[in-house]
Amino acid sequence: MYSLKSIHITGAVFTLIAGSLLHFVWEWSGQSNFTAIFSAVSESTWEHLKLLFFPFTLFSVIEYFLYGKNIKCFWSIKVRSVLLGMLTIITVFYTYTGIIGDNYLVLDIGTFIVGVLFSYYYSYRSLCTSSDNCCTFSQVISILTVAILLAIFAFFSFYPPSFGLFLPPVS
Repeated sequence: MYSLKSIHITGAVFTLIAGSLLHFVWEWSGQSNFTAIFSAVSESTWEHLKLLFFPFTLFSVIEYFLYGKNIKCFWSIKVRSVLLGMLTIITVFYTYTGIIGDNYLVLDIGTFIVGVLFSYYYSYRSLCTSSDNCCTFSQVISILTVAILLAIFAFFSFYPPSFGLFLPPVS
C-alpha cells in the first residue's frame, strides 16, 4: 500500500494541476452554468478559492476510500486543511498586493501554490499525529461545512456580492 506521505504528495500535485485547469474550464465550456459552480468565472479572489477547494475535496473523497474510513477524525482534519489553505490564499494575496500595490500573475500563481502546500502539509501532519479523539458530531459538522461551502460557491458564482473578496483586483 502507499504511504500517507506519498498520497499527500500525489494529492498536492493533483490539486495543483486540476486547480490550474479549473481556472480555464468555465471559458472552455462556453461559460456553462454547470461549470461555473466549480471553476473560476472571474478573476476575483473568491473565485480562485474554488481552484483549491474542489480538487482538494475530490481528492479527499478518494483518500477516504483508500484509508480514511479507518481514521475517526478524517473529515475534521480535511475540512480544517482546506479552510487553512483558503485562508492562506486570501492572506497572502491581500498582504502582497497591499505591500506592492498591484497584483502580478507569477505572485498569484505562487499564492495558489502556497495555499495548496499548506493544506496538504497540515493534513499530513494532523493525520500523522491524530489521536482519534473526534466525536461523531465533529465529523458531521465537518461534512456539513463542505456541503455549505459547495452551496455558497454555487450561489456566489451567479450572485456575487459587490465588494472586496468577490471583485476582480483593480490594476
